[in-house]
Amino acid sequence: MNDALRAELIQLKDHDLKVRQRLLDEGKLGGFYIPEMEAVHRQNAARLREIIAEHGWPHEEIAGEDGAKAAWLIAQHAIGEPDFQRQTLQLLQKHAAEGKLPAWQAAYLEDRIAVQEGRPQRYGTQWFDDIRDGLSRPLPLEDPDRVNELRSAVGLNPLHPIPPPGPDLPEEIQTQEQANRAAWEAWFVKVGWRKQ
Repeated sequence: MNDALRAELIQLKDHDLKVRQRLLDEGKLGGFYIPEMEAVHRQNAARLREIIAEHGWPHEEIAGEDGAKAAWLIAQHAIGEPDFQRQTLQLLQKHAAEGKLPAWQAAYLEDRIAVQEGRPQRYGTQWFDDIRDGLSRPLPLEDPDRVNELRSAVGLNPLHPIPPPGPDLPEEIQTQEQANRAAWEAWFVKVGWRKQ
């Protein structure tokens, strides 16, 4: 195991989460992508790309369990880089099949990529706050009847219960959420996840 690499990956992950928490505490998260957060994600992805070029994917045999999990989180957050996330998914799937990292890591990234491409997700890992009532629900599922079977196959617990519809949010909040959603949709086109 490469202890220095493990420590660096954990440091990159911790910086990401620290910036995220500060922005959350300042009330700046929850709408559109904050440039400061995007910059952290891009910087971390650039460093991870260099690490992959030098060492291959930093799976558990190379970076330990926590280092490999940190690398996964960095890749999961690299939402502005479609090609990088797609390439990373192939590496995660390969190493999961070899038993060098848990299969749920590939499942999460597979779902994230599907959602960013505008497709239904397989494992139900990606949730959103419903524009109408503000309650958290999974984004569309590829096979709702089999989702828990698919989750079990990659080591995930059954899907959390999906809440029934709640009271509508005030109209001004719904309007703002629709604007945020539209901004995200345009951004997905701009960075190359979707065609117009």
